[in-house]
Amino acid sequence: MDKDDIHFLQQLLNSTDKDYIISYLLNTNNSLLLHYSAANYNWNSGFEVPTVILENAACDFGTGLLMFHYAGGYRMLEDPGEVLNSPLENWKKFLGEVYNKLINLEFTSQAISFNPELTNIQKYKLKKSNPNIPELLINKSPGDAVDIFKI
Repeated sequence: MDKDDIHFLQQLLNSTDKDYIISYLLNTNNSLLLHYSAANYNWNSGFEVPTVILENAACDFGTGLLMFHYAGGYRMLEDPGEVLNSPLENWKKFLGEVYNKLINLEFTSQAISFNPELTNIQKYKLKKSNPNIPELLINKSPGDAVDIFKI
């Protein structure tokens, strides 16, 4: 992304008009913009914007994996009951949707890589507690690595 793209993304994500953000993200076919938007999203602002990103046909597998981990997916892998019994319905719903889309490989591309950067010890503990955890949720995804800049 060039300086103009970065500036536009800053303005988009800092906009107070959530409808404008959602409209733009619904209609873009730029998978890299979706990835950077997810990486820079304020996850305390709810799951409406991440859901729009996830449902966009241009959303890449790596972006889905990023959103899974940024939304607390590690907690889901570590203790599924914590998520299942959580009173936070939107969080629970989003994690379930992104989890299912990831394990069913429901993304049209795998061009953008994301590395959850779990340590070998974290991976070992997860696999020990649940040997059926899909490797694709804990390992670096296929695709080209991109530097995630912070806005």
